[in-house]
Amino acid sequence: MQRALRFLGYRPRSEAELRNFLVQRGCSAAIVERALAKLRALHYLDDDTFAHNWARCRAESRGYGPKRIEQELRTKGIGQGLIREVLGKTFAPGDEAARAKLTLAKRFKINQLDDEKTLRRAVGFLQRRGYSSQVIFDLLKFAVEDD
Repeated sequence: MQRALRFLGYRPRSEAELRNFLVQRGCSAAIVERALAKLRALHYLDDDTFAHNWARCRAESRGYGPKRIEQELRTKGIGQGLIREVLGKTFAPGDEAARAKLTLAKRFKINQLDDEKTLRRAVGFLQRRGYSSQVIFDLLKFAVEDD
């Protein structure tokens, strides 16, 4: 229990992250499950809250798009159904394009995007941030042929 609390003290964790940590430290499955149950009862461990806060923080502070956040949550052990729900609440319809535009404006000056090299860099930047090709091409005034 002490190891789990110390691990949770650095930042919020998902249940799968904590389970993997405790198993790697040599705790038996029964002890891990008892610790997880107690932490859930004390409201120190809640995947729903963790996923919502993680997605909101990554979208607002780092400018990440839905694809990147989905990939991060999947690696944290969050289920696909919860990921869809979280992304639906974090990115309202049309919100992805607005966030992509804001992220692009922070990184590039709009007048620089006339240069082909800078335009390619901007596309790569937004792709790495996790925005869909449709949003990127709409934002940068390209016609989408093939994704």
